[in-house]
Amino acid sequence: MATVHEIQADRRELEGKGASRRLRHADKVPAVLYGAKKAPESIQLDHKLAMLYSQNEWFYSSILLMKIGGETQKVLLRDMQRHAFKPRITHLDFQRVSETEKLRLKVPLHFVNQEISPAGKTAGVTVTHELNEVEIYCLPKDIPEFVEVDLSELKEGDIVHLSSLKLGAGVSIPSLRLGKEYDLAVALARMAREEVEIAPEGDAAAAAPAKGAAPAKGAAAAKGAAPAKGAAPAKGAAPAKGAAPAKKK
Repeated sequence: MATVHEIQADRRELEGKGASRRLRHADKVPAVLYGAKKAPESIQLDHKLAMLYSQNEWFYSSILLMKIGGETQKVLLRDMQRHAFKPRITHLDFQRVSETEKLRLKVPLHFVNQEISPAGKTAGVTVTHELNEVEIYCLPKDIPEFVEVDLSELKEGDIVHLSSLKLGAGVSIPSLRLGKEYDLAVALARMAREEVEIAPEGDAAAAAPAKGAAPAKGAAAAKGAAPAKGAAPAKGAAPAKGAAPAKKK
């Protein structure tokens, strides 16, 4: 089971865009708390604390012990909104946790033993991590802090799928019930290939002059090549063999 982490919040009475704007100016983050068959509740967090929480992996995938006044309740972060270009959190959504109700949530994947695997020791083989998190379904008490992906046996050409992940008791991946096409690749090992740039056939053809074409203006004719039909010989050049001398005007 994942470690429970504490966060601090306060209730707020005022709602609406204007109230939320004033809260942000006061360095607070407006938030909402819902679920567990209770009415939604408007709350707020200190922005500096919220930014500190957001820098930890557990804030997104673990049960949080929220302290509001003298009360404590278990919650999960469900949504976070950030400013478009400023390093600020603008809104948070939390869901209350019921110990008897199963939850869907995403937890991170931790890849281990890649360096000691056959693929990791083979020159030219690239190991790619296709996913960095997975959605699971379980009771709150069974939520893992992360899912470990052991790559110690990975060889060139191997693919690790979602169905290969080792999950704890009571934990499942709901997408696998939808069919084989949802059994996504989590990691794979393949030989890296060098890409050789080959000039297109049309470019090579364009580089050589067409058969019977006259040389470009100002370009010298190829050694031993006859002048184009009807063209006057170059100044000072000897007439071609067997050619009649030019008539005098």
